[in-house]
Amino acid sequence: MHLSQCGCVFASSLSTAILVTQSATGISPELSAIQAPVHALLDRVSGEIKRIVLSDFAQIEEVNEHLLFMRGKLFRPALLLLSSHVGAEPDDDVLTLAAVVELVHLATLVHDDAVDHSVLRRGLPTVNTLWTHQVAIIMGDYLYSRSVSELARVGNLQALEVLAGAANDMAIGEMRQLTSFDALDFTEDDYYRLIAAKTASLMSAACEMGAIAGDQGSRRALATYGHNLGMAFQIADDLLDYTGTEEITGKPTGHDLRERKVTLPLVGALANATPGEEKEIRTFFTITDPNDEEIARVVGIVEECGGLAYARERATQYAEAAHDTLSGLAEGPELSALSEAIAYAVDRRR
Repeated sequence: MHLSQCGCVFASSLSTAILVTQSATGISPELSAIQAPVHALLDRVSGEIKRIVLSDFAQIEEVNEHLLFMRGKLFRPALLLLSSHVGAEPDDDVLTLAAVVELVHLATLVHDDAVDHSVLRRGLPTVNTLWTHQVAIIMGDYLYSRSVSELARVGNLQALEVLAGAANDMAIGEMRQLTSFDALDFTEDDYYRLIAAKTASLMSAACEMGAIAGDQGSRRALATYGHNLGMAFQIADDLLDYTGTEEITGKPTGHDLRERKVTLPLVGALANATPGEEKEIRTFFTITDPNDEEIARVVGIVEECGGLAYARERATQYAEAAHDTLSGLAEGPELSALSEAIAYAVDRRR
């Protein structure tokens, strides 16, 4: 399908998906409270994002319109802005840094959807669904390239180095995820290495880049905070795949199981499963297109074998580690918001 023809598909999909979008991407009161100290700045970050991705190529602008409509909650830019205000007044370029972090995050999602052949993201059709997988890969590359160009423009080589390192880690994380496909021998350590690269790296980078724009003395502590926060965040996200609903999360229940992705709840359950339960799970992973009943059965086994409880416990441990790294930093509303972000990451429902 030609890009110009996809506009009709987009309009149709948009009208049918709008109710789901409102519930899946709305900012919760908890997140609003976290973002409150930097709310006005986040509004300006949205403008920076639009400026950075602007193109005179009509087809790119068409996809940009869709991506900006499905924009997320700006959690990572908020972390960067909050970190930049801990004990200091940030540099003028902090808005650009925050916008770049969100664009890199968005690029990873576009690529991830193409790799996974996902049809929904935040309750809306993915780029690869509305257009093609080729368009999705090119658009992800475009977002990456615009981000690097902006960091070069402002001349912040420290921030560029941190973000480049995170981008490299995320690419490795995606490759690790591919190798975990159908891999029931995927260990707990394998899982932690995966999510450290795939998720925690960018949250750590966001917080560290905030310190680079603000108080360099808090750089190490905030980077460590971001890492632990990201680990807790991803474990909680993987739990939602077992406990959430499409109306709330914007993606089908059991999506990871449908894709045969092994995450911590399943790893924890397998450690306690009976031979019969393990056999059921292994049989499930041989099914090409599992139905809802088969997925529900595996979800039930994971819960019965303590997989959900174990994952919650590990998420809590990472959350406590994140709290510990904030001790000793300059007090203020921004630090309090970073502390509140930990509970949000673990307890959120979407």
